[in-house]
Amino acid sequence: MKIILSRKGFDSGNGGSASPILPDGTLLSMPIPAAGKSNLKYTDISYNGITYDEIWKQLSSRYKENQYCHLDPDIRSNIRSSEISNWMPAFGQINGANTHLENNSVRAGDLFLFFGWFRETEIAADGSLKYKKGTRDIHVIYGYLQITKCLKGKEVSQFSWHPHADKDFVNKNTNTLYLPSEKLSLNGIEYDIPGYGTLDYAKKLVLTVPGMSRTKWILPDWCRDVSISHHNKNSFKDKYFQSANIGQEFVIGDHPEAGAWATDLIIG
Repeated sequence: MKIILSRKGFDSGNGGSASPILPDGTLLSMPIPAAGKSNLKYTDISYNGITYDEIWKQLSSRYKENQYCHLDPDIRSNIRSSEISNWMPAFGQINGANTHLENNSVRAGDLFLFFGWFRETEIAADGSLKYKKGTRDIHVIYGYLQITKCLKGKEVSQFSWHPHADKDFVNKNTNTLYLPSEKLSLNGIEYDIPGYGTLDYAKKLVLTVPGMSRTKWILPDWCRDVSISHHNKNSFKDKYFQSANIGQEFVIGDHPEAGAWATDLIIG
């Protein structure tokens, strides 16, 4: 099993601020703005009755109203204001990023671990959400999807609610939608949880080394023995792993200890 560390959500160029770690521990990844129009706006999705639009507005001076969003990976159910009766979770990729996955032989059984830029938040005196004073910007793993099927091109169009079903995507031969397994299976053990999901904040999910910039990570020692795409042996320093500033998908080569690491992160 290969593990793919997949960078998603707001970044410095898309959204411009950290996704919130909510006071209840929810890792609420903020989808990036859509490059053009999509079928979904930030006002159309919400968490606990508060729209993503309002959350963005309360947290960031980079907020832009009336914005469309690119909700991908789509792995958190029941966040749309208009229910989709046949919704199912999925993650889409296209162009060079998807070619990178294919060149690294990503296939059924492999596991996406989605990570992003996060910061802790708290409720201000006026009831609004704000970043918690004294907290740092960190990279955190917030969700997962174990692949069971990869759909290509026009096959994706049946998932009309997903942004990769848009006409600007489905006509490209690199357009791919990754669907999750019904149950999570690691090290030959099938667990009674879905093959996709979001995670709540825990220290073990934090990639960033305490006290360092968010791109300086701590990874398991066994990662030194395998390839990590977009990186090389020089990425490992004495006290940290220097993650690349470019690239969306970092594919970690197969290793016997990969399943145990993933199990600890997801199952505990």
